[in-house]
This record gives sequence, C-alpha cells and structure tokens, in this order.
Amino acid sequence: VQMEKQVVDGLREVFQSGRSRLLQYRKQQHRAPNTYNTSLFELISIENDIKLVESDMADWAAPRPVKKNLNSTLDDVYIKPKPLGVVLIIGTWNYSWAMILQPLVGAIAVGNAAVLKPSELSEHSARLMKELLPLYLDKEMYQVVTGRVLETQELLKQRFDHIFYTGSSTVGKLVMEAAARHLTPVTLELGGKSPCYVDKNCDIVVGCRRITWGKFANCGQMCIAPDYILCEPSIQDRIVEEIQKTLLEFYHKDPKSSPDYCRIINTRHFDRVLALMNECTIALGGESDRSQCYIAPTVLKNVLPHFKIMQEEIFGPLLPIITVNDLSEAIHLINAREKPLARYVFSSDKTVFFSLPVSGGVTVNYVLMHYTVDTLPFGGVGNSGMGRYHGRHTFDQLSHHRACLIKSFAMESLNDARYPPLTAARLRKAKFFMQHRLCSCSGICVWAVIASLLAIGLLVALIVVLNVLV
Repeated sequence: VQMEKQVVDGLREVFQSGRSRLLQYRKQQHRAPNTYNTSLFELISIENDIKLVESDMADWAAPRPVKKNLNSTLDDVYIKPKPLGVVLIIGTWNYSWAMILQPLVGAIAVGNAAVLKPSELSEHSARLMKELLPLYLDKEMYQVVTGRVLETQELLKQRFDHIFYTGSSTVGKLVMEAAARHLTPVTLELGGKSPCYVDKNCDIVVGCRRITWGKFANCGQMCIAPDYILCEPSIQDRIVEEIQKTLLEFYHKDPKSSPDYCRIINTRHFDRVLALMNECTIALGGESDRSQCYIAPTVLKNVLPHFKIMQEEIFGPLLPIITVNDLSEAIHLINAREKPLARYVFSSDKTVFFSLPVSGGVTVNYVLMHYTVDTLPFGGVGNSGMGRYHGRHTFDQLSHHRACLIKSFAMESLNDARYPPLTAARLRKAKFFMQHRLCSCSGICVWAVIASLLAIGLLVALIVVLNVLV
C-alpha cells in the first residue's frame, strides 16, 4: 500500500516542478522508445502515433482562438490545453503493449506524469515493460507498477487527475466507482458484442474474407472483433462455405500448426470460451486442446438470441450466425442489447449504412479498420465505454481545455452596462453586446468593430443625456 502511495506522490512532486512544460522535453520522451527494435506487430501503431505527435504536437498545444461577441472584441480570448497532472493508465492483456503505450503517447504529449499498470495476465510483457521503460523514459515522471488485483485496488485508492482503463465492462464499473471517490475523470475503453450484418445483396465472397480475418486474428481476443453475424436464412450456408475457403487459405488444413494462428491467453479463458458452444450447432471447426489453450476457428449456425453465447462478449475464435428475416429484425435484435464498441455492415445499399443503431464506431464493408485511422476518435458509448483516443483525440482527452480571457484596462465606459445600479437601458446595452457574435476578425474587421463600438458608445451617451434633459 505504501509503495503505491509513494509512486503517485513522487510523480506528482516531479510534475509540479514543471519539468514537462517544455515541448522539447516531451518530444525527447517520445523519441526514446523508438530506439528499441521490436518485431511486435502491435507496436506499429505506437510508432505511427509517435510520428504524428512529433509533427503536430506544437499545433495541438498552442492557444486555440475562439469567436468573440461584441463584449469581448478587444480582448484576447482563447482555449489553452493544459496538463491534468498525474494520470493512471491500466492496460489489458490482449494487446498488452498498445493498450498501455498509445494512451501514454498522448499523456506525454500533453505534459502529464503517468503511472502504467499492465495486465497481470500478460505477465511476461508486464515484466519486460517494467524493465525496459525506465531505460528510455524519464523514470521520475513515468513509472510502471506491476502486480495483480490487490496492487490495482491499492492504486485505485490513490488520487489521480485522470484514469484511463482498457478492459471489461465489469471491471470498468469498479474503476469508475473508485474514481468517483476523488471526483477523478475517467476514460473507459471497454467492449461488448459487436454485431456484423451481412446483406444478401453484398459481395459475399469479399465480405466473408474480411470477416474471417477480423474475427480470427489474435484468436478472436479483440475488443472490436465481429462478435456475431446477422443474415437472412437464404445466405447462411453460403457464408459458412466462403468462411471455410478463407480459413483454408489463411491457416491451411491444420490451423493448430499454423504460425499465424494464436492461442487463448490461459486455461480459465479457454474453459470459458469452450463452454459457450454447449447449445450450438457447429458448422466449422470445434476442435480444441486444453494443454495448448487451442480452440480451432469455429463457426456456429442457427444460433438463437437466448443461447448462452449471446449473453456475453465471446472474446475467442467462435463466430455464431443468427438468421433474421430482414434488416428491421436485425436492428430490433441489436437494439435489445447493450451498445457495443463497434458495428459492422456489409451491403451495396447505402440506405442500410444509415439504419445502424448507435455504437462506439462503425466500419462498412470491412471490419476493424476504423481503429487504424488516427484522425478518427476511438471509444465506446454506454456499456462499451466513455471517452475517446487516438492521435489528437488522446491529447484532448488527457488535457484540460482552459478558458482564457485577457482584457485591457482601456475603454472602461463600455463595461458600465454590467455595473449597478442596473437600469433598463443598461440591461439593453449589455444584452446587445453579449448576443452579437463577431466573425473571425482580420485587422480591418477589428477596427471596423472598434469604430462601431465607439459610435454605439456615443449613441448610448446621447440617449442618456436626452433622457436627463427630458
């Protein structure tokens, strides 16, 4: 308990010293991890994020001018992104590097200090991260804390300025409950059952090839993997046939011996995933080996909405197919469930695209790809999470957008409308100045406004004099 408190207190002290205020410091921290050569596929996105931040960070951190009203036309009015302080980043096991380092890239770009808590389930990656990061990053500003549930609970008792959690909805609720004790804002990147609607008029061959790739990559252990297929009964067998052809192409006759096919993270999850098949009709696959945590790519057909497999996120290589009579029935079935992190639709009819219910993100005629575009915000809605990240969105998520107004001491008479005694004339003047918004002013426009203000001031003064004389 004392260790977690010392880590957080130490980071806060270093953060408050102002070390991270300089952009050059933040750039140096981003460049340092790139010197470590790794073949891990998931780190490609980290490298891309670092390059993006290096090129655009100065613009993101700069004051952001806003439109003014007449009341503030002579003032400097802008939004200034500021670091929040000490951020806690809790990662997950399926992508144990990307889910920690991508938020960290944004935290560093803003100027925050950070505590990183990798998942205990990916223990080798967690240990390696704890050993490597201090070699490249400022260890007084960025620290890795390893451990299991107890260590995570103790971390959550500490006061942070933001908590970024990636994982399950169940644990996400506990994280949010702990954060609420300190009124700490959270970003929750959770999951859910991401549906995949396949329209009978789409290119089924191409569609099934793309679905097969997205579903069985990393053995289905991906928060935005297509969780189940919805289609009309007339194309169910065709979908099974095309997925079978693609599996043969990707993993050959024996996926178990394919170097491209992964395993379930541990025996607990192996048993959980395997139990989901109990009520189902296996159309493809179904083989398993507990000693290797191996479950073959499996397609299940004629699945009904009340089956156990439809009650929780699968997070494994099982792909159920549910048949529906039409799009409206598919939408009704989707709407009966929690809002997922992603929705997928395969169709040549654009009206189908716009019929999709709310979700964290959507990809049409492909799967997963919205995640790879760093200009798109990635995040959930409802039960699939809150907040967003990637690229500039991470920077904005982990910064405080401070409202700034700098006023001159000049032209004090224009401020009289706000001061007592409040008369009807003063209220009308105040209302006029506050409700009239200006365009983005050039120098000419500013002087035109100043002239207008002077004219208005003289007019108001004349009205007051006339009222006195009358």
